[in-house]
Formats: sequence, structure tokens, C-alpha cells
Amino acid sequence: MHNDNNLRVAHLLERIAQSLEIVLERCENIHAVNDFLDSPDGMSLLDGVCMKLIAVGESIKNLDKLTNAQLFPRYPHIPWREIMGMRDIIVHHYFEIDAEVILVTIREGVPPLLAAIKDMRQEF
Repeated sequence: MHNDNNLRVAHLLERIAQSLEIVLERCENIHAVNDFLDSPDGMSLLDGVCMKLIAVGESIKNLDKLTNAQLFPRYPHIPWREIMGMRDIIVHHYFEIDAEVILVTIREGVPPLLAAIKDMRQEF
């Protein structure tokens, strides 16, 4: 059973890493909030990024459950609670989402989170 759980954790870590890589790749030409807001394509990209961030936040909640809250304390430099909270904010307050917050999240939050997820993958 323990091994099966490790496989689920490894799979979840892989899915999170893929989602974060997609977000970074799709947003490499986004340099300012208006890059999202000034065109239908930018707005579609913002919508897609929000969906990926929702999936990442939900997956991180599941990861915390699967690891009995034992994994995240080993990576204290990552704001786990805020990541899980971002998911809730996007889901429950979607029409109030601030594109600036999303852009800052992509630029400043995603790279260290992706690095931590990759480190975790080495454990499983």
C-alpha cells in the first residue's frame, strides 16, 4: 500500500510540474498586465493560466493529504498555504481576479515552486 501511495505522489508531482512548465512557456511573451488585458488572445491566455493555477492548487492540496502533511514542511521557502489559497480565490472570486496578481504569481511564484516540485520528484 505504501508503494502505491508513492506512485500516486510521483504521478501528482509530475502533473504539477507539467502544468507549471506550460504556464511559464505560454506566458514567456507576457511582460505587463496589458499583454493579457488588451486583446482577446491575451484574455484567453489569462483564462487558461487561471485554469492551470486552479489545477496546481487543487493538486497541491491533494499532495498534502497523500503525504499526511509531512512533505511540505521540508520545503519551508515555498508559501504552500498561499498556493492553496490562490486556488480558492480563483475558483470562488473568478470575476474579481486581478491580472496583476496572476502576473506576479507567474513571474515570482511559479519558478521557485517548479524547482521545489522537481526536487520532490527526486524523492519519489
